[in-house]
Amino acid sequence: MKEIQDYLQREVDERSLPGAVLSISKKGKSCYRNAFGYASVYPEKKRMTTETMFDLASLTKVVVTLPLTLMLLDKQFLYLDTKVSRFLPSFQNEGKEAITIHHLLTHTSGLKAHHPFYHEERASSIPDKIALMPLLAFPGKRVIYSDLNFILLHHIIETVTKTDLTTFANEQLFTPLNMKHTSFSPTTGPFASTEWDESRQQYLHGVVHDENARYFGGVSGHAGLFSTMSDLASYGQMIEQNGFYNGNQLISEEIIKKSKQITTEGLNERRGLGWMLKDHGYASCGDQFTYFSYGHTGFTGTSMWFDPMDGLSVIFLTNRVHYGRENKEIIRIRAELHDLIKRKTERI
Repeated sequence: MKEIQDYLQREVDERSLPGAVLSISKKGKSCYRNAFGYASVYPEKKRMTTETMFDLASLTKVVVTLPLTLMLLDKQFLYLDTKVSRFLPSFQNEGKEAITIHHLLTHTSGLKAHHPFYHEERASSIPDKIALMPLLAFPGKRVIYSDLNFILLHHIIETVTKTDLTTFANEQLFTPLNMKHTSFSPTTGPFASTEWDESRQQYLHGVVHDENARYFGGVSGHAGLFSTMSDLASYGQMIEQNGFYNGNQLISEEIIKKSKQITTEGLNERRGLGWMLKDHGYASCGDQFTYFSYGHTGFTGTSMWFDPMDGLSVIFLTNRVHYGRENKEIIRIRAELHDLIKRKTERI
């Protein structure tokens, strides 16, 4: 693994990244875990460790919101063809009455990618605000990766379960998976610092980077979760084992398998339920992962990818926005790193 180690150390030395944590497993067995660089560079340098807690950004979508939705589908509290308007009555006009749970999970609702709620007054509910936004495409006709889909799923989960997202996640997911260092709005921990925040006049440290998630109080279905490499490895093991973990079937094998299969055939992007699938052209998992691969990324510099063809899984966590969100080196690094890992683990 020396070549992988040298590659990441060089990227840190060249200031492409402040720091990173990497976990590689093959066929359910850990092959490599290491930390590189710094959890923070400003205002003072702090070394990255394998126990550093990261702001997962959009990995929240697949580590919390997706599995909780799959659990509700399992128990038949929800169905993929359930209309969103059943739980959010404001979605009953202007084409939005056609939007289903399936559309939200596959990013085919037609809703726009993002909306800066944090610039607005808290006058009405967030779902009602989204219901007033025009669709960019008819539901089911186009993939538009959108935070709004998973913000809505958050509200639907809470409506169905009659409890808050944090409590439901802790009881049904984090505790069974022994994810002791995973939470929204964490109070303590060795955090990886993210970006300079003008309003606070400091680098964000244990405070969610995503402005909307911060505006929502740190808890959202699209962003806000903090976690560690080892906790994510436990989650990844459950996903790879099709819902089975430590003697328990947390989510049915059938629905987990379905989440990893393409549901957007013929559309502009390859998507499963929640998961992004290896696509044609650029992919953050590089060129060497097969087209059966599934994963996700987060804006702060996080990612996790799985290739079921050879049982390879890679968790790659960075705080790339610590050098500013305009730092785009992560796009190159992700692809190069995953290609390198694929080559170096072929014989394992």
